[in-house]
Amino acid sequence: MNGKTDRMATRSRGPVAVSDLASAILDPVLRRRAGISVGLVQNWDEIVGERMAAMSRPEKIAWPRRLSDDDPFQPATLVVACSGIAAMHVQHETSQIIERVNAFLGFAAVGRVRIVQKPVAAAPQRKRALRALSPNEVARVEEMTAGIEDDELRQSLARLGRSVKAARKP
Repeated sequence: MNGKTDRMATRSRGPVAVSDLASAILDPVLRRRAGISVGLVQNWDEIVGERMAAMSRPEKIAWPRRLSDDDPFQPATLVVACSGIAAMHVQHETSQIIERVNAFLGFAAVGRVRIVQKPVAAAPQRKRALRALSPNEVARVEEMTAGIEDDELRQSLARLGRSVKAARKP
């Protein structure tokens, strides 16, 4: 197909998610400059877990230089940025990070992790959906706050009580 036909084929597919378009544009740039894919960055919290993702982020994948095509494959070094005391946690879980990243990538791409200490912006916390309260639970919260004279305080504490109850498993 020629370039015009390719463009027409992509136009006729229908709506495309913005994240797919951004990945298509950013992936080649990130691969060239940092040796890393958007997928690895976007899924970091799923790969290493929310606790580890909150204190770290992947910076780049440093591939060893190959002098010729006949050189054997050597795994890369994943550079992970983290701040302060988080470096100790990342270092402690290095083997698990390597396993999980390789599982995500689908082959043994990473052989070691290099830690770079720098400020890491905290990942935005996802709010968990709260479950619906049963009528008995709502009545219990209302009963507990009924003795409070100040209306605004009573309503605030009732909202807090409902939120706490809804966050807990029944």
